[in-house]
Amino acid sequence: MNNKDIAEIRKHFKMDTDLLKIADIYNIYIQQGSSEIYHEESRSFSLLDREQQELFLANFKKVLGGKMDVKLFEVKFQSQAEEQTDHTQRLLYEGLQTEDIGEWKAHMQKIALKMVQDKQYEKDMVVTFIRGNSFKTTKRQPDETEIDMRDEVYNTPFILCSMNQTELPKSSLVFDFGEKEFKSSLMTDPVIKLASPIGGFLFPSFTDNAADIHHILYSASKANKPDFQFIENVLNGNEIMTAEEDKAVFEEIVKAVIGDEVNSKTLANVYDEINSMLVVAEEYEDEDESVPTLDAKEVERVLKASGVKDLSTEKVERAFQQVVDDRTYEMKASHIIPSYASKSIKISTKVANISISPQDLRYVKEVNYNGKRCLLIEVEEDTMIEGFKLLPEELLE
Repeated sequence: MNNKDIAEIRKHFKMDTDLLKIADIYNIYIQQGSSEIYHEESRSFSLLDREQQELFLANFKKVLGGKMDVKLFEVKFQSQAEEQTDHTQRLLYEGLQTEDIGEWKAHMQKIALKMVQDKQYEKDMVVTFIRGNSFKTTKRQPDETEIDMRDEVYNTPFILCSMNQTELPKSSLVFDFGEKEFKSSLMTDPVIKLASPIGGFLFPSFTDNAADIHHILYSASKANKPDFQFIENVLNGNEIMTAEEDKAVFEEIVKAVIGDEVNSKTLANVYDEINSMLVVAEEYEDEDESVPTLDAKEVERVLKASGVKDLSTEKVERAFQQVVDDRTYEMKASHIIPSYASKSIKISTKVANISISPQDLRYVKEVNYNGKRCLLIEVEEDTMIEGFKLLPEELLE
């Protein structure tokens, strides 16, 4: 899945749409520190009152919020033995296929129990499962009307899980209109924090409008903070790398090849080369679904094109082996470079912090001026400070 696929299904989590149909909802309440289910409730989603439906839809939308490999991660399932009946992939697949509500509940309950047996939660928690169908219209032809376009759609059955903590309402002072007096509120019912899920997942993953039952979309509680234990023990998924980790790996590999020091021109060239890979991939997005990656060969090419001298294949492969213990390791190009659309590069000094876009990095240089190290920024327009135009100093020698 990519960000575009997720945005497509996410926007359909709203009331009164014919592109998303939720059939069943199954809620499980688990008390803190417990490894058992305290209460469960299953019903047709259509039987919930409208206000409850709106609350849950907003919650499910939150589960699918965030960027791929930052907050959302496509996880490949571990291989399973034939006799392994509690493998999450099998439970989800069979739960999606069965028409028996009791069987669907039993499969989802096994997954929920794996959650609490794997970890003791500090607060009461509600695990919610839904199953339904997502519809996506085919590409519209010039002579088609809106009605014609909806005659043919992609239909994908799915299961989505949301995990939400609860909290007790805070004590407050209220005014009782009946008794005409001020009194303390006596609310003791726990509030389910639907606005801030602590995790969840979507099964199956979607690839080129087709279901991919060998992958699951996992949603982390915080950006770049996936629960690796949950992925392995509950989802039965393989190890993943975050965008942040990929970027750190790339930086360490480059340092192992060229050293810790680099001039701004070379670094700008590196970012430009990698950004070009992403631009080309975006142009051919409809024809090629592959994600641009950098292996040892591509890193060598990028560094050579950026002006780095004395490079060799052996030197780059040795750096890969040193940093990740794998000469064949690949990094997603999108993980490595800062955003080209914003001032995403931060330059920190004792005197000032400066933000600059990757494409403008070549205009920043460190120079020696009157025996002092200075940061030189090339500008094409007047420099304004607090409404005043800055006068130029004497020319650098």
